[in-house]
Amino acid sequence: MTDFLYPFIDGEERDAGALLEDLARSAEAKAAASDDLRRTTLDGLAGQLDAAATEMSARFVAGGRLFAFGNGGSSTDAAAVASLFGHPPSGRPLPARSLAADPAVLTALANDVGYELVFSRQLASSAGATDIALGLSTSGSSVNLLRAFEQAKRIGALTIGLAGYGGGSMAQAGTVDHCLVVSSDSVHRIQEAQSAVTFELWRRVQRCLVEGALDVD
Repeated sequence: MTDFLYPFIDGEERDAGALLEDLARSAEAKAAASDDLRRTTLDGLAGQLDAAATEMSARFVAGGRLFAFGNGGSSTDAAAVASLFGHPPSGRPLPARSLAADPAVLTALANDVGYELVFSRQLASSAGATDIALGLSTSGSSVNLLRAFEQAKRIGALTIGLAGYGGGSMAQAGTVDHCLVVSSDSVHRIQEAQSAVTFELWRRVQRCLVEGALDVD
């Protein structure tokens, strides 16, 4: 069992002290790498975050809603984004929903029309021109996200994508108004940095609403 969970640990290791030191160094190195990536990502995306937050706040003021979506670990990140905007620790609650939250809807659409359409079909039925479509992907090339962004653009919604690596297909698709790229090839570090990006996006939206003294419908 240990070999499966921790393949890097030598099964014949008998020096507990040395093993614990190795694990501590590994954890410290990963934490340092994560902190560095978060910091450099937020610094590099500062201008894009400001622009995206400004447009998002205008959509919310106009009565728009946030629809977040992603696959696997990114689906939990989408749920966290929807919760942060909808039930914030401070500031104004804003209408937000995760399109990956309802297993009945997901499995019905996957079974009936195909998994590549599980998010785009929900946007087609629920979203409008004042809304915001926010998709998260580590690769940037998830087909169902690309289809969702295409649908969102057709109806005039604001599109925001978070991707890793070099942005993948998301960065080249022409359907994403704001593509926020975390420049890393580690899935773990990408998702950690994306969590920081979405929190900063929320913080800046809240600041826009306060500074503009804008009322949300």
